[in-house]
Amino acid sequence: MVEKGTHKIAVLSDTHGLLRPEIKEILTGCEVILHGGDINSQKILDELKEIAPVYVVRGNNDKEWAEKLPIEAELTLFGLHIYMVHNKKHRKQNLDGVDLFIYGHSHKYEEKKEEGIFLLNPGSCGPRRFRQPVTMAVLKVEEDTGKFQVEKIDLTKDTENKPVFGVEEGSLKHVVESIIREMRAGRKVELIAKRLGVECEFVEQVCRIYVTHPGVDAQGIIDKMEVSALFDR
Repeated sequence: MVEKGTHKIAVLSDTHGLLRPEIKEILTGCEVILHGGDINSQKILDELKEIAPVYVVRGNNDKEWAEKLPIEAELTLFGLHIYMVHNKKHRKQNLDGVDLFIYGHSHKYEEKKEEGIFLLNPGSCGPRRFRQPVTMAVLKVEEDTGKFQVEKIDLTKDTENKPVFGVEEGSLKHVVESIIREMRAGRKVELIAKRLGVECEFVEQVCRIYVTHPGVDAQGIIDKMEVSALFDR
């Protein structure tokens, strides 16, 4: 229940085509939804709009369908001045007057205060990738003062962590090392995938990173996959 004079704002990001029932239930108790990008489809955006008014920025994985979405957004809600961009590296330089800076992209929850500005990355509440948690946030904003509290929502413990591209989490590094050896031996992607029992798409991504980043090792390839959200389904 929301206290009198208090407003609830849902903050989420990187849904990548999945709007979980648990998330929708949380959203129904909020007056406004803020989305930090990588929505993945118009369908997800439409579902969100059916629940509450939505303010959204375009993520790097939001392609042609999202051309009209803004790269950054600035708005004031209940006395709170908010700035949003998907990747915080692409933020504008001058954040004067901003109370809350919301971003996504990394799939990692983060909240901190810098130079009087509260920074919030709600993480990802879409498809789970290996060890990454499933999170979002809810802001409770005082109507009269604009003061707010952040509640982190973590659904990780209730989320099944399934194999991705046929690769189990515990064997990830071993599989990547095996792909590198197979590729060095001159074997084709289809044959490598068949020999290792994983999907061709995974093998292709490993090979591409290995070729385009000379000297990279298996862990380096895994790290670059995390950054580029290759494990989102």
